[in-house]
Amino acid sequence: MPTWTNDELSRIEHADELQIAPLRGDGTPRSAIPIWVVRDGDDLYVRSYRGREGAWFRSAQRSHEGHISSGGVDRDVSFVDEADPALNERIDAAYRAKYRRYSAAYVDPMVAAPARDTTLKLVPR
Repeated sequence: MPTWTNDELSRIEHADELQIAPLRGDGTPRSAIPIWVVRDGDDLYVRSYRGREGAWFRSAQRSHEGHISSGGVDRDVSFVDEADPALNERIDAAYRAKYRRYSAAYVDPMVAAPARDTTLKLVPR
C-alpha cells in the first residue's frame, strides 16, 4: 500500500491550501477547489467548511477517491472517514495552530460541528 513520503508530508503540511478534486460517478474528477489541510504524524486530514452539504464532500463520500495537489505534490488519494474523538481533538489543535493567523470566523467553524463531522484522512493510492 502506498504511503506518503516525508518530503510529501512536509510540503503539504507547509502549504496554506490543498486543491482537492473528488471523482464523479463516471470516474472523472470534479473541478479542483482549495481547502485547508492539516497533518497529524504521518497522516493528512481535510474537513468541509460547509459540513456534509459541501459539494466536494458529497462527491468524496460517494466515490471515496480523488486527486489532490498541494506544495508541488500531486497524488491520487482515497478518502477515509475519521471519527475517533481523540484524533479529532488533535486535528482541531492542528487547525488552530496552522491557521491561527486567520480570523476566528474562519477557524472556529473548522473545529466544530458540522465541519468536524466531515474529517477525512487522505490516503495515497
